[in-house]
Amino acid sequence: MRKKTCCVTGHRDLPQKEINRVKAALRREVDSAVADGFTRFMSGFGEGVDQYFAEIVLEKKKTNPALELIAVIPYRKRLDSLNEKGRTYKMLEACSEVVVVQEEYHPSVYSRRSRYMAERSDRVIAVYDGREKGGTVRMIRFAHMLKKELCEIPVGEIYLPILCPKC
Repeated sequence: MRKKTCCVTGHRDLPQKEINRVKAALRREVDSAVADGFTRFMSGFGEGVDQYFAEIVLEKKKTNPALELIAVIPYRKRLDSLNEKGRTYKMLEACSEVVVVQEEYHPSVYSRRSRYMAERSDRVIAVYDGREKGGTVRMIRFAHMLKKELCEIPVGEIYLPILCPKC
């Protein structure tokens, strides 16, 4: 039986006042995914949301050993720098798998990492503030394009374009 996989995307620069709310929402989404039969979770291990998600999955794994965390790292030197930090080194050691998408840095590595995770996931959890550019919105677009289940956690003040009252 194929394992159901869930991945995360989100901003690195969350407002300080939003972090605890986002962590609580991520915890609820992980609990919901587990209740829905998900056992594999993927994180790109970026600062912010990716690492909060990884911490939550590893915390849940202590009481549910069936859970797996897969680190999807964009390029080799990024993995090296994560391994140099005590906190992320321990999280990476606890992963069931560490995937390095490509050896060398190239401007497209983060987009390739996002595509890799979206293609292999059944559900994408997105912590999103409405920005029109950046990795999070690209991941959301990949999820839509691939017809993946998408769970959004809104963050901050989301500005929508003002529509003409006659429209």
